Amino acid sequence: MPHSAADAILTVSSSDPRKRFPRSARVRTRAEYTTVFNGARRVSDPLMTLHWCQGDKPARLGLAVSRKVDPHAVGRNRIKRVLRDATRHLRPCLKSGDYVVVARAAARTASNDTLRQAFERLLRRLGALPMPGADGTMPPPGGIAPSLSEPAPDAGPAEPPR
Repeated sequence: MPHSAADAILTVSSSDPRKRFPRSARVRTRAEYTTVFNGARRVSDPLMTLHWCQGDKPARLGLAVSRKVDPHAVGRNRIKRVLRDATRHLRPCLKSGDYVVVARAAARTASNDTLRQAFERLLRRLGALPMPGADGTMPPPGGIAPSLSEPAPDAGPAEPPR
């Protein structure tokens, strides 16, 4: 039984492993970052650049958010928190390897949802995240559905107007 409020908070936070971003899911050392930067595929967006170095280990995330992006630690930490959370939810779907996100100055003013969408968009462009499933509102992947105003190609000659 926890003796104080601080003990209760520690007990709750450490008992739920889904709330944490484990060390095994992070790119941590300078050598690991250098390996990713030197041998990775890279895609960019106005908010961030994503580097991906495929590997045989489960997906790991590294974050580079400099003072040039936001001079205030609170702002830098917000960007990192949003990207870690997005990775936490997407990690089971991600292809294996190391991912490093380098934030750009525009990320400072972007909303959390905008940061998350940009990150997912970059993952899809890299091919590291599968495309979203069809929900029935899009035309079939074979092409565009024929227009209702045009006759079908195999319908034969159109009737003359009366």
